[in-house]
Amino acid sequence: MAARAPMPVPGLRRSSALQCESAARRLGRSGRGRVGQVRAQLPDSSDNAFTKTAQKALEVNLHPEWYGTFAEIGAGQEVARWFFRVGGAAGTVAKSVSAYDMTVSDSMYGACARYVTKERLEAMLDYEYLQCSLTLRKNKGHNTQFFAFADTVVAKAYKRDNECHGWLGIKFQMNPGEEPCRIMVHCRMLEDSASAQQVSLGVLGVNLLHSAFIERDPMKIVKALSDDVGPEKIEIDVVDFSGPQFKDVDERLVALRLVQNGQTDAAIFSGSGKLMIPQEALRKMNVLLLRGRFKPFTLLHNDMLMGAASQFFCSTFDEEITNLDAKDYCVQRDDTQVILEMTTNDMLESGDLLDWTSETGLDESAFLQRMEALNKLGYIVMLSSYQRYFSLAAYLRRYTNEAICIALGPNALRQLFRERYYRDLPGGILENFGRLLRYDLKLYVYPTLDPATGTLVHARNLRVDPEVQLLYDYILTRGAIVPITMYDESLLSEGDVSKRVVESIRAGTSDWENLVPKYVAEQIRDQRLWGYRPPSELKAPSLFKNERGAEVGKTEVTV
Repeated sequence: MAARAPMPVPGLRRSSALQCESAARRLGRSGRGRVGQVRAQLPDSSDNAFTKTAQKALEVNLHPEWYGTFAEIGAGQEVARWFFRVGGAAGTVAKSVSAYDMTVSDSMYGACARYVTKERLEAMLDYEYLQCSLTLRKNKGHNTQFFAFADTVVAKAYKRDNECHGWLGIKFQMNPGEEPCRIMVHCRMLEDSASAQQVSLGVLGVNLLHSAFIERDPMKIVKALSDDVGPEKIEIDVVDFSGPQFKDVDERLVALRLVQNGQTDAAIFSGSGKLMIPQEALRKMNVLLLRGRFKPFTLLHNDMLMGAASQFFCSTFDEEITNLDAKDYCVQRDDTQVILEMTTNDMLESGDLLDWTSETGLDESAFLQRMEALNKLGYIVMLSSYQRYFSLAAYLRRYTNEAICIALGPNALRQLFRERYYRDLPGGILENFGRLLRYDLKLYVYPTLDPATGTLVHARNLRVDPEVQLLYDYILTRGAIVPITMYDESLLSEGDVSKRVVESIRAGTSDWENLVPKYVAEQIRDQRLWGYRPPSELKAPSLFKNERGAEVGKTEVTV
């Protein structure tokens, strides 16, 4: 009697079902015995929207070597549920557990102060993987890739507007008998109902488990996480890789890819270069932020921060500044984060980070060099996709209710008042400033010199387009625009100081050394950035001269 063809899974296209059937036959006797289980029914017709997710879950279930446990806390067992729904779960799921009670959870994974953290996820993965692998190693270890999947999340609460986020992870073997690797993901759930969040979380979990086994390229794993669940539903701001197969993965490049993919709007790095969770980095903190390309970071950038700090922290500034080297530090209070922000668009527009041979069009090694230079100065670095200030302000205000200050120069402020940049907004430039000012932030404006007259241009005498001058005057009077009154006159320039540094380096002069902090200068010399050559290789006359034609000597920096 001829064998009957397996029934397709609702939610799977016919071609997808045939692919899964074909895959199962290729798996040999283990897979062959499980093909009949594809008959399991998906109960909800709305699951047709998740054809790709169902196919992924079924592919995992039909693989004879992938076997492990699921531990989920906070939003039901939505990930494990997918593998039970599509059929064939008996060959994949060794155990599924959900320890909701804190006492029970602590008895399994150890006591902790907070339950939705990276540390808690690590404890869950370690416990579940060890229990699974030790228990089953004798019977299955020679031909099985063990895994433990876990998540700990806080979904939307009943009648409460809470921050919805969580950690998901998998600890798994890439080949039988190997040391395990680990992938951990932090996400924000953006939908307005707990049920919708649960569905999206289940899809994300399937994507993580499937891509961990199928993909070997970390960047492909990162991209695959958002299949069938876009950034309007789940924002992924951290993906952490560890283990023998991922020892060369740089988390800064992973964060860069998340921003470029649109999976998150921003990534924050500590002064040591470690990726930070925005909630933990900004919660209950004041923020002093400077936007720029930092090509490279110069003493002018530093003076802008110092000047803003002198007014932002006016009550403690004089006391703190006395013991600091003004060339390398800015003043910061214990309850304040000082952040340098770069946008992906600005990095590409600056030119030196372009690499059309790369997948993303960006020179990743040059990006890492710039990050290292900023990290050596001890600053927090933020990488974002925000072009508009009100979007940046909304991001910061999402995590803190404390004071926010953005330092900028007159040219950047003029651009902020260009009406043509807001034609896509229904309310135009008025909507822009309405949305910006609602976050109660202040713009601290650093002065510059007028290239035509040599006079000082500051916030009080700045002229913008005539059509919006009254709007500018109103915002200035309102106190949202604040002139920086403490600055180093020797650093004021009618040109781009970063550009002057690069030109000096390429011309072989030493003038650039007067314009950058010492750590930046050391990096430029050590890595020979922007064509730097030691004096022994090339000597050239000074690039910058005064009106009489004499070379300008080194200038002591004062604040």
